[in-house]
Amino acid sequence: MNDFQRIGLLGFGTMGAGVAQVFAASGRDVVVLDTDSTRIGRGADAAADFLAGGVARGKLTEDTKEAVLSRITGTTEVADLAGVDLVVESVTEDAELKKALLARVADVVGADTPILTNTSALSVTDLAAALPHPSRVAGLHFFNPAPMMRTVEVVRALQTDEALIDRLVAFVDTLDGKKPVVVEDRPGFLVNALLLPYLNDVIAEYDDGLATADDIDLALRLGLGYKSGPLEMLDMIGLDVHLRATASAHAATGDDRYAPPPLLRKMVAAGRLGAKSGQGFRTGKKDSR
Repeated sequence: MNDFQRIGLLGFGTMGAGVAQVFAASGRDVVVLDTDSTRIGRGADAAADFLAGGVARGKLTEDTKEAVLSRITGTTEVADLAGVDLVVESVTEDAELKKALLARVADVVGADTPILTNTSALSVTDLAAALPHPSRVAGLHFFNPAPMMRTVEVVRALQTDEALIDRLVAFVDTLDGKKPVVVEDRPGFLVNALLLPYLNDVIAEYDDGLATADDIDLALRLGLGYKSGPLEMLDMIGLDVHLRATASAHAATGDDRYAPPPLLRKMVAAGRLGAKSGQGFRTGKKDSR
C-alpha cells in the first residue's frame, strides 16, 4: 500500500499548484493551505489550466483531469490539516516565514507526522531546529514546473531520521515519472549548487554584450543538447526566485560564484521577473536590456 495517502500542502502559488497536481495525480488527497480564497482560486485555476493543456495534447482524458482536480481541496484554516499523513511546505523563500508557519502546523498535525520543505536554497537543518521533533523534518525539493520535471531531491538534514529518508524515496517512486535523488543539506543541494553559478555566468556574459539573449539560448540549447536555453529557463523560474536562491547560497558559503550579478538585481528591482510579469530576458522582448 502506498504511504502518505492524505497530504497537507502549504502554499498554492506556482510551485504549490504544480506539486498539488503531482500528488493528486498519484491518487492521493491533497489539502492546500494558503492565506486567502483569492490565492486558493488562482492556484486551483493554474492546476486546471495545466491539466487542460494535457487534455488538448491528448496526454490525458477529461475524466482524468476532473479526477485529479477533485482530490485537491483548498483551505485558509490551519486546523483543516489535522489528520494528514504528511506536510509539505512550498511558500516564499523566507526562513522566518517558513519557521512561523511550520510551527503553527506542527501544533495541529501531531508529533509523528513528517514535515517536509520544498525550499530550493534555505537550510533544512535550520528549519528543523526550529520545530518540535526535528527528526521528522526533511527536504522534498521539486523543480519547476513540478508536473514535468522528473528529478525530486530528498534532502537529509542533520536531524532527519534515516527511516524517513527511506520512506520518502519509496514515496517519490510512486509519483508518476518522478525519480528521487538523496542529497545532503548543503547550500543549493545538488542541482542548484551546480546550476546557480552557470546561470549567473550567463547573465554576466549577456550583460557584457557577448551575444543577444536569443543567440545565447540558441547556442547553448543546440550546442549542449539542452531542452531550453538558460535565459529562457530564468524567465520560467522567475528572476526574483533565482535572485533569492543565489543570494542565499552566497550568504551561506561566501563563494563568489553565487554572488547575484548586478543586472539580475536591476531587473528584479524594475519588476522584470520573467514569465510571471510578462517581461524578462526572453519574455516580452527579445532583448530586454
